[in-house]
This record gives sequence, C-alpha cells and structure tokens, in this order.
Amino acid sequence: MSSNKHACSLPSSQQRFLMELARQSIRHGLEYGKPLAVNIAALPEDLAAPRASFVTLEKNGRLRGCIGSLQASRALALDIAENAYAAAFRDPRFQPVSAEEVDALEIHLSLLTAPEPMAFASEADLLAQITPEVDGLVLEDGVHRGTFLPSVWESLPDRTDFLRHLKQKAELPADYWSSSLRVSRYRTEVVSEESAAEANPAD
Repeated sequence: MSSNKHACSLPSSQQRFLMELARQSIRHGLEYGKPLAVNIAALPEDLAAPRASFVTLEKNGRLRGCIGSLQASRALALDIAENAYAAAFRDPRFQPVSAEEVDALEIHLSLLTAPEPMAFASEADLLAQITPEVDGLVLEDGVHRGTFLPSVWESLPDRTDFLRHLKQKAELPADYWSSSLRVSRYRTEVVSEESAAEANPAD
C-alpha cells in the first residue's frame, strides 16, 4: 500500500538501511545458507529496539515469499534480516529464491505495532470494529492461527470477505464461529523500495 496511513516514521536513512539489509541477507543466504549477521551494538536505538516485522517479496507483481513475526522479540534490524532470509528460502508455498531471481525481487517491509486483543460479542460486532485498509488481524482458536497484513485489504476490500479468508488461512471453515475465537489487531508502517528511494537523502 502506498497510502500515507502506513507511512513509516523512521528517518529515511534508516528506511534505506533496512531495505538494503533485507536484500543483503537474501544474497548472504544464497552464498552461505543462513541470514546475514547483524551487529546490534552498532545500530541506532530505533533499529536496535525490539519490534516485529514482515518481509514480503514480489516478482513481476506476484507474491514470491512472505514471512514475519507478530511479537517483538528481537531487534528490528535482526528481525528484518532473519525474515528476509526466511521469505526467500523458507516460505513453504514457494521454491527457494535462486541467484538469477534476486535482482528482480521487489521487497516490502511491514513494521508492526503490538497486537491488541479485540472484545466482541458476535461476528457482526467484530466486523463493525474492523477498519479496512488500516487494521491487520490475527485470528486464533485452539491450534488454529492466521494473520493478514493490512496490505491484504487491496485484494479483499470487503470486511466480511477479509474475515472469511482469514479463517480459511487459519484452516477453519469460512463460516466458522465460536465463543473461543480470539482476534487481535495491529497496524503497520510500510517501507518499500520506492519510498526508500524517494526519501530525502538529508534525513
């Protein structure tokens, strides 16, 4: 999404650093079979602080890999490096990225806020609380769990469709409902190669 609803608050120099870090980690994975190591002690505070992220890879406008974290358990820069590697080589939906593909990959970084549990009495109540184009959702029930980033609203703009597909991603029926169902929402700040390139070099 290019909407300023998801504009990144990090300085542009840090956005460019994270974008380059993601691509370097993929290249490092091709050569060494593991993510690029990150020297956390040398990072500015915003990049060394724990924060969750998702890394999405596209090729020719089509999804090529997407892996991320929902909980802030490690430094943001480390999370980006690890998730970029995982998106390229560990997404079970795709074959590992090849050396010939790296330059053609378009990388999108989503920096997450902490998920907030939602309180609702019914599916209609839940749907009324969801903000399209802004909210990412985590849906859980027992061993079933799934998440959609806010960017998924681009292909599923209707609240009901969004929720039904999220249930299916969690391997639940589209019409499933239970009092044990838990839903949390989060928001994202997005770093794309376009936004990083357009950022003011003086920042």
